[in-house]
Amino acid sequence: MILVTGATGNVGSALLKELQLFGAGPLRALTRDTARAALPVGVEAVEGDFSRTASLEPALQGVRSLFLLSRMGSDTEILEAARRAGVEHVVLVSSITVQTHPHLGPAEENLTVEDLLKASGMAWTILRPTQFASNALWWADAIRAHETVRVPYADVGLPTIHPADIASVSRLALTESGHRERTYVLTGPERITPRQQAGAIAAALGREVPFTEISREAARRRMAAFLGYEAADAVLDVTGGDVNDELLTVHDTVSQIIGAPARTFRQWAAENAAAFR
Repeated sequence: MILVTGATGNVGSALLKELQLFGAGPLRALTRDTARAALPVGVEAVEGDFSRTASLEPALQGVRSLFLLSRMGSDTEILEAARRAGVEHVVLVSSITVQTHPHLGPAEENLTVEDLLKASGMAWTILRPTQFASNALWWADAIRAHETVRVPYADVGLPTIHPADIASVSRLALTESGHRERTYVLTGPERITPRQQAGAIAAALGREVPFTEISREAARRRMAAFLGYEAADAVLDVTGGDVNDELLTVHDTVSQIIGAPARTFRQWAAENAAAFR
């Protein structure tokens, strides 16, 4: 039994489809609301809430392998519950900022989760993806309203990754030997700036997407309204303000593992154009 958490998210939903396509299973999906979750036919849906670890116990029963997103709840309690349930292998989605910005709060939390998993006695595979292509959905409301997309660091290019590539790597880590006790840094195939991302969305829509660069302080004020200032600073640092060579480096890990080229941001934009119409 494979349990996928975050089953309706960008990575989890793609992972379930891949696992089913390649005949892995049986499959179980953890969701907060089974009535509203759109899951592939044949996937067992189980309700659970990361904020209430006890609610995860039914989902963990009989599970051999677990796909887990870090910092969704008390990672200490979640990993202990998995260990008690007899889970053998955990594929953990962490963050590339663990190794590049260890002074940042979120990075410290990710590193702590990685250490907890390594000390748990369960086999582990750790994935450290860079910025998700799906982060561009933050612009969706503005683009749908034909308003201007306003972002800082408009010409800083990061090797943004398609969530489906994280899912593809995860599927192989869950189902094939050779990936245990391995840590993989995952990026897209090329660096792409926010300005270029807006251009790719415009091409997918067949119309202009107004775009302008704003200052870090202006972006910080807007982001702090829903993230808080500390988290806003952390995000701004790793998206342009304090990027170092590692955050800018393109890795071929995805293509090496899945045996196919990593998906581009332009492919993601074409596949998700409806979200911006």
